[in-house]
Amino acid sequence: MLFSSAAGLLVERGSLLSHVSIVCREIGIPGIVSVTGLTRWLKTGDWVEFDGSTGVIRKITPEEGSISA
Repeated sequence: MLFSSAAGLLVERGSLLSHVSIVCREIGIPGIVSVTGLTRWLKTGDWVEFDGSTGVIRKITPEEGSISA
């Protein structure tokens, strides 16, 4: 139910055929699975940008994540 409100998903465990991967593809949001150490590296409130095609994940500041019009 929460997946549809997410901009994308990062998951520490799973595979390309796991439930989370399949749901991401079905609803059209980017997702990266099997990210070793993800929950040690990221904390609540951290901002990230990632590329679901390449698997590149980068922490950013909220200012970097802001979209200016």
